[in-house]
Amino acid sequence: MGTYLNPGNSGFEKIRNSIYVDKTGLIRLINQTIGTIQKLTCISRPRRFGKSFAAQMLCAYYDKTCDSAALFDGLEIAADSAYCDTYKKHRNQYDVIYLDMTNIMGETEKDNMISYIRRKLIEELVSAYPALQADKESLSTTLVRAAELVGNKFIMIVDEWDAPIREMPEIQREYLTFLRSLFKSSGTTDRIFAAVYITGILPVKKDGSESAISDFWEYSMLDPGEFQPYVGFTEEDVKKLCVEYQLNFEEAKRWYDGYSFDDVASVYNPYSIMKAVILKKFKSYWRMSSAADA
Repeated sequence: MGTYLNPGNSGFEKIRNSIYVDKTGLIRLINQTIGTIQKLTCISRPRRFGKSFAAQMLCAYYDKTCDSAALFDGLEIAADSAYCDTYKKHRNQYDVIYLDMTNIMGETEKDNMISYIRRKLIEELVSAYPALQADKESLSTTLVRAAELVGNKFIMIVDEWDAPIREMPEIQREYLTFLRSLFKSSGTTDRIFAAVYITGILPVKKDGSESAISDFWEYSMLDPGEFQPYVGFTEEDVKKLCVEYQLNFEEAKRWYDGYSFDDVASVYNPYSIMKAVILKKFKSYWRMSSAADA
């Protein structure tokens, strides 16, 4: 188990040990993209909408260095009889690359961030596969060799993918070039990745008139498509929580019913609902969670 390669399932285990609202149906949608031209998925959401929870869930599901069956027992993804075979087929079957860009930004100087990511990933790949012939100058070449050595492609998950763009504009072009090297070359990308999931506040960054990583299928807050039930908490989710934790549903709706989509009538901010459930008090939690301009 590494820092960025195969991080295990401890993150999702902590989530499951807390009050948990089942959003494992999202896994079904990502599984449907594996090995297809839709395998690059970008999910953009506001702050405090469960983006990191979803990323941790996907790590736990795909990471082949752990057994996550018990974490998913009884949840939607495992209980769906029509989908059971596919769920088992992909569970814990892949090398996972997980990058939390906010954490990485805190671990290294901005001038060295991209070289740091390359170096650490290559080190962890060589540690996992001593027979691997690494290219110290090229992460993508090393990943191609690793996929060929193992006979299995990677799942890559990038949390807060846009944090360097929002907070380190001076390295924006270098960062986008790095992403392009992984996700813009169709031949290389196809040889490395079974699926990629990136999430953040911003949609895929535009670089001039052309997207730096335009092959991603984007699902934004304005157009979440089939991911609508997994954007936030649905009304059914909130009703169940209110019954279980003895809260007034109508009051919860008055405070936190902030969004609606074509197929999901009401969508609630998960952070605010969970704070209200834990503290037994309705107030404007989301507004106080970050700076107004963040």
